[in-house]
Amino acid sequence: MKNLPDARALIRMGHEMIRFYCHSFARPPSRIVLDIDDTFDAVHGHQQLRLFNAFYDEFGFQPIVVFDGEGRLVGTLLRPARRPNGAESAAHIRRLIRQIARHWPETEILLRADSHYCTPQVLDLCDRLGLRYVFGLSKNGRLAQNISALEASTAARYVRTPGQKLRRFKTFSYAARSWSKPRRVIARVEVGPMGRDTRYIVTNLEGGRGKHLYEKIYSARGQAENHIKAWKAHLAADRTSCSKANANQMRLMLHGCAYWIWWKLRAACPKRSPWRRAQFDTLRLHLVKLAATIVEKKTRIIVTLPASCPRKGLLLLLFDALAPPKTA
Repeated sequence: MKNLPDARALIRMGHEMIRFYCHSFARPPSRIVLDIDDTFDAVHGHQQLRLFNAFYDEFGFQPIVVFDGEGRLVGTLLRPARRPNGAESAAHIRRLIRQIARHWPETEILLRADSHYCTPQVLDLCDRLGLRYVFGLSKNGRLAQNISALEASTAARYVRTPGQKLRRFKTFSYAARSWSKPRRVIARVEVGPMGRDTRYIVTNLEGGRGKHLYEKIYSARGQAENHIKAWKAHLAADRTSCSKANANQMRLMLHGCAYWIWWKLRAACPKRSPWRRAQFDTLRLHLVKLAATIVEKKTRIIVTLPASCPRKGLLLLLFDALAPPKTA
């Protein structure tokens, strides 16, 4: 089955995954947050598109994965094991936004990503499409000149009150030589027992203190790493062992469907229960790996659980929540 779809069919499947994502909302949201990231996927054969990555010292792929701010999987793209350049990132984002806009033309979209997605092509694309963004920004000497005084004063304050980390922020306008215009940059300077650490982000969000934008909006991007972990570690999405690239792209989509099943199951759990925050492997262990008797009838399948099932109450609740609506 994995070898059947050609490139055109896989493109249509990608569009359907985005359509499924949009239809998972009861109504079009006024705003969504999209986290874009890539992840290394080691391979041990001669698969198409495999590439040696010196950082990981292995051959592999580096697929791009997109989640929204609540953990819904939006799309995934198989690609060689190298960081995407600006043109590739912009092309992928443009295709993604075009499909989402077909369903939600009025929805405001905020993109979050780390510094290697902060390229002139991506920034200009966001301006043309009216997208909001918060991207990490790589350090350089010109940026350091803007905050040298802040770094010195923060270090001096820490000397007077040692033991606890001291964090301060500064907002200023900055334009790299390759940028088409100046943009808003927020610097975060932190001094602690391990020394000084300075980070930068660039955004076109207007208003809001730099501390809030960095700690509450940009830093929440780290949750995407947990979503990738669930997708890879708990659902084996890195099992891309087919020789053909199209077949491995199909594998990523199948694992994406599995991710959606578990995400929907977890979302159906009571809001204040620990199950709402459980990892997928925990849900699988407690809700799926159960002894049961299965009887297949002509029009239905009956699953009989033991009377002593420890998760009986939760299972009954989930059955009701996930059951299709009854038709007259």
